[in-house]
Amino acid sequence: MFQKEQQLIEEKIKAYCQANDIALAELKWQPIPFSGEWGFATSFFQTAANEAKLGKGDKAPVPQKAQGIAEQVKDILRRAQDGSVEGISRIEAVKGYLNVYFKTSDYARRVVDEVLASKADFGRGASKGERVMVEYAQPNMLHSFHIGHARNTILGEVLARLVEFAGFETIRASYPGDLGLGVITVVWMYEKFHKGQEPQDVHERGQWLLKLYVEATAMLEKKENEIPEQTAQREAFEAERREMYRQWDAGDSYVRELWKTLREWSLEELRDILRMLDVKMDVWFYESEVDEPSKAIVEELIARGIADDERPQGGAVIVKIDEKLGLTKEKYRTNVILRGDGTTLYLTKDLALAKVKFEQYHVDRSIYVVDVRQSLHLQQAFAILKLWGFPQAEKCHHLGYGFVSLPEGAMSARRGRVALFKEVYDEAIKRVLSVEAEKSADIPANEREKIAAQIGLGALVYSMLSVDNNKDIVFDINEALSFDGRTGPYIQNAHVRANSILKKSKIEGRKSDDLGPSTFDYELTKHEIELIEKISHFPNAVQQAAEEYRPLVMAAYAYDLANTFHSFYHAVNVLQTEDEKVKRARLRLVAAAKQTIANALRLLDIQAPDLM
Repeated sequence: MFQKEQQLIEEKIKAYCQANDIALAELKWQPIPFSGEWGFATSFFQTAANEAKLGKGDKAPVPQKAQGIAEQVKDILRRAQDGSVEGISRIEAVKGYLNVYFKTSDYARRVVDEVLASKADFGRGASKGERVMVEYAQPNMLHSFHIGHARNTILGEVLARLVEFAGFETIRASYPGDLGLGVITVVWMYEKFHKGQEPQDVHERGQWLLKLYVEATAMLEKKENEIPEQTAQREAFEAERREMYRQWDAGDSYVRELWKTLREWSLEELRDILRMLDVKMDVWFYESEVDEPSKAIVEELIARGIADDERPQGGAVIVKIDEKLGLTKEKYRTNVILRGDGTTLYLTKDLALAKVKFEQYHVDRSIYVVDVRQSLHLQQAFAILKLWGFPQAEKCHHLGYGFVSLPEGAMSARRGRVALFKEVYDEAIKRVLSVEAEKSADIPANEREKIAAQIGLGALVYSMLSVDNNKDIVFDINEALSFDGRTGPYIQNAHVRANSILKKSKIEGRKSDDLGPSTFDYELTKHEIELIEKISHFPNAVQQAAEEYRPLVMAAYAYDLANTFHSFYHAVNVLQTEDEKVKRARLRLVAAAKQTIANALRLLDIQAPDLM
């Protein structure tokens, strides 16, 4: 919140240390929890350790040295209270820490004024000068979009919003799996048994493709007590399926066109779901497009001595990753990048895709939102990219996430046991509408439907974000749609309550300046203090979530902010306050809280309704 002041203070500390030949370590500032005053602090322990290591000064212990440096800095900063650093109430040096405090009324005013001046940009970070690509929303084609895919998409979109808001140039990319025997299975099933029977509705057709996959899987699976006639038919079907895959690989025009048609049906469903989730992709990569280029990459890696070609001995093309990196302990192991028959693997195509990202899109950081099962696979890919000479390999990150299962067990597309996103989405809206019809009968029906969509989707989205991405989720629709406790609707309701106060005060729609400047030179209540402090933490929460690639940080912050506002709402009388100056200050605080909640919800890909 006081970056400018921190910078001015840092400049004075650096100038002092340089003039006195003190080996200053990086200054890491932390906010001081409110205890009558607000402020921030930094430690001089690392600086003292640097001095001791260099043999400078006396032989005093590091804690004593740190305290001495803090005392010296305090003295020079006291002289800085000449107007160049405004609002400082006092400075103290305690146990090696420098604590800088600000006047309570000044801090409160500046927090609220900054939010209301910045509005939707409150908390936005300065440009980092780096380009980030976030890869997510990439289900296998010709399957329908289920709730597990939704977790991937939501995590990826929220991370993209966070790194973008934190100051990184951000590119959103999808890499759908449109290649492989599983995809061809549906094409074969459609062509042989169901051609011309497809539904016309986008979502019904996408779900129908999944049913074809389930039907084909059952047909091709060996049965117990299978009679010879059944075995013969199953083997014939299996031969047909694999022949179609061979024809696709050979570029057969009929098979390729049929495959493209069914792929487009699947993409139509995916694009509409992304629209529902307010996800706008910048780049679409396809597994089929990097298959051939990846084979050329294998030859390059062989030529450069990174890969070993064991095909002449009946083997495959491999990379002995640990050996090439000079590691003595097994970490990445040895991996195949081309089978003996000349076909590629997922790893081969991931290398080709990374090359496109780095060379065509000039990406500095690449984030892969992929389930935790692929952790070793991606670490191997990053290690090969490093051997290949891409400096960006050091800034490739795998955001893994746990499985999404149902109360009755793990989801299985092969068995058709999945929770389809569109069905869950429709059920969520239906349930919210039934509640809204009772509670909000005075709201027009079309407005209720819009609100129901905002609340229902908010509940679903937050249920995917409120659990650490590394943990598994048992998706229970009843729990996801509960409006009590740590849920999306609870946070949305805080926004609604803030809006209600402002609307009743008749300032909604007017400029916040119409209330006059924020003046908090009165005794603040406990709940006002807690709300001001929580609002002030928003910029730090943005940076932390982005730097750690952890959407949970923002999800937790949004809940804490909403919880703090709900407590304020119940305890602090805003509209009935007799003192007009206090009333104006509290209304501006409510407006600041509403704006910060809206900003947090937007980063979480959740809409902020004005009514519920």
